[in-house]
Amino acid sequence: MRPIRNVAIIAHVDHGKTTLVDCILHQCKIFRDNQQTGELILDNNDLERERGITILSKNVSVNYKGVKINIIDTPGHADFGGEVERVLNMADGVLLLVDAFEGPMPQTRFVLSKAIEMGLKPVVVINKVDKPNCRPDEVQDAVFDLMCNLDASDHQLDFHTVYGAAKHGWMSADWKNQTSDVSYLLDQIIEQVPEPKINKGTLQMTVTSLEYSNYIGRIAIGRVSRGSIKAGQQVSLVKRDGMIVKSKIKELYIFEGLGKTKADEVKCGDICAVSGIEGFEISDTIADFENPEALPPIPIDEPTMSMLFTINNSPFFGREGKYVTSRHLRDRLMLETEKNLALRIEETDSPDSYKVYGRGVLHLAILVETMRREGYELQLGKPRVIIKEIEGKKCEPIEILSIDTPEDTAGKVIEFVNQRKGDLLVMSPKHDLVHLEFEIPARGLIGFRSQIMNLTAGEAIMGSHFKAYEPIKGEIKERINGTLISMETGTAIAYAIDKLQDRGSFFVKPGDEVYKGQVIGEHIRSGDLVINITKTKKLTNMRASGSDDKVRIAPPVIFSLEESMEYIQDDEYVEVTPKSIRLRKILLEEHERKRAASRAEV
Repeated sequence: MRPIRNVAIIAHVDHGKTTLVDCILHQCKIFRDNQQTGELILDNNDLERERGITILSKNVSVNYKGVKINIIDTPGHADFGGEVERVLNMADGVLLLVDAFEGPMPQTRFVLSKAIEMGLKPVVVINKVDKPNCRPDEVQDAVFDLMCNLDASDHQLDFHTVYGAAKHGWMSADWKNQTSDVSYLLDQIIEQVPEPKINKGTLQMTVTSLEYSNYIGRIAIGRVSRGSIKAGQQVSLVKRDGMIVKSKIKELYIFEGLGKTKADEVKCGDICAVSGIEGFEISDTIADFENPEALPPIPIDEPTMSMLFTINNSPFFGREGKYVTSRHLRDRLMLETEKNLALRIEETDSPDSYKVYGRGVLHLAILVETMRREGYELQLGKPRVIIKEIEGKKCEPIEILSIDTPEDTAGKVIEFVNQRKGDLLVMSPKHDLVHLEFEIPARGLIGFRSQIMNLTAGEAIMGSHFKAYEPIKGEIKERINGTLISMETGTAIAYAIDKLQDRGSFFVKPGDEVYKGQVIGEHIRSGDLVINITKTKKLTNMRASGSDDKVRIAPPVIFSLEESMEYIQDDEYVEVTPKSIRLRKILLEEHERKRAASRAEV
């Protein structure tokens, strides 16, 4: 059996993990058949390419100097922490990737803490040393301090550092000494990452990930922790609750390059994919047929946010989507929980709606975006944080928020975070920026990003990670401005919008279809205003000077899916279809909204 190294790549979002893996694949002469130039090999999902972030962890394998290196590319965003926790179980070491200018960021801390808890030793890779204002030596000290704060052992603190620029395809022992490839990094992986321990005994393998194939169904992926696994072998599946199900392995695959190849046997320490086992879930153990022994289940952080998912019942339902019924919605959500560990679904009193629990707005938004691309129509309620009762006190999730902002906007940022019940912990200079750290309720982060970007003219760099549940910090002011609501169903007319521009900003443009009760803009005052933008200009046979002036309309405000989710209030829904994202009032009729408001006052 050839030597093996199992290594996971962890980093803050956008520090260059996927680009680095691509360099390694190119160095080992592995390409995807239909790859276009300049396109990342591993970000093979449309959403990942558009957003430039990794959402799903991926396994690839390269052969270097006779050693098989299994590489696991992990997401960097804390909302996908469920993915990171699972895949670190398959690794014996980690590459911690850090930006040579930004240094360790909130998500760096989050993923590194998970690796240190598991006893994995990192190889630190300081990337992007080609940046004009980079500071690699300071960043290395910052990584060391961070690991001390995370209670790393002496063995873990004795880490090796590699410098380079993944974008330009080189890695070296000294950041001033540019090389021609990434072979130095691969040598360090072989030297620094320990070989998997060979545990003798009967078979044990935890299912840490899964794939789906239209031909062979669900495929379990994991690392063989003890013994060996063979194609055609009779096995026992030990569930999380201790129940044992007898099963048989049909086919066995190992990772080679970007794909998988069939194998007859996989020995202890290697990562493999198994087909033929029915009814498995992530964290189940595939064990010996006669004497099954379960491995400890994978601990998963609890969800911190919930959201109502319901069928689309707007006047425009069924126009653009393929799947519109509650059965379609339920089946799709249940399918998602099988592979998305940090997600939970709860049935509500209504048969048409479900409460979905996730790790944050981005985590839930990625699920909704995936569903709309698959042809689903649905409506979403306002995101809410999960409140727990601990020792008789109501507690809410608290996040550690870090913001790097230009000096002239730091005061505005601190004031705004204070309004959201945030407490300033750290304020320090970071080259031409100011580094701020806060403790803030997760509630305060809903709708936060767009406001901060407006305050800092888009120059702030921010990130956050979950700290703990703490007593509720009091009331946070929500959106002050009311909305503009459509009075009629029809087509938006330029003449009508022009006459109403002094009432607020619009979310629709002339020619858009609107319906009664749809939120079409933001009012300049508090309180909602019902307006008619489908009204056309009355034609007469008289012409007056100035009556044919050109209509000048400000461009509409276009919300992304996350911004829509963060913008709505309790009495509003986001309507999501494959082609449109609309905001609407839950009660479309004005008299019903007034009746509900007077009832609420009583």
